[in-house]
Amino acid sequence: MPELVQVRKKSQITLPLSIRRKAGIEEGDLLDIQVRDGEIVLRAKKLIDKDQAWFWTKRWQEGERQADEDIKAGRVYHYPDVESAIESLHQFSKAADAQKAVRRRAKRNAKPTS
Repeated sequence: MPELVQVRKKSQITLPLSIRRKAGIEEGDLLDIQVRDGEIVLRAKKLIDKDQAWFWTKRWQEGERQADEDIKAGRVYHYPDVESAIESLHQFSKAADAQKAVRRRAKRNAKPTS
């Protein structure tokens, strides 16, 4: 349901509580304001410290989504201690390197078809 707001002194407006709740806007939040096709569009924004920006990159977020899917599907490992976990990672890495080497050799030895 649309709501009317009045432009006050110094061009200030008050966003109604119902709108703020629906949009998840809290006191102190920043809003990105744009005019598109004659409409004013407001988007809530959050500031991120520069040293935390890596977490919000597309690549990292895709990894987070994949990790969540793996956890939900039970594709997880449990280790009694850190040393065991690290040793397992080394073993996974060695196995992956061996598989890559096999694929490289197979590709090198494959004869082109005419």
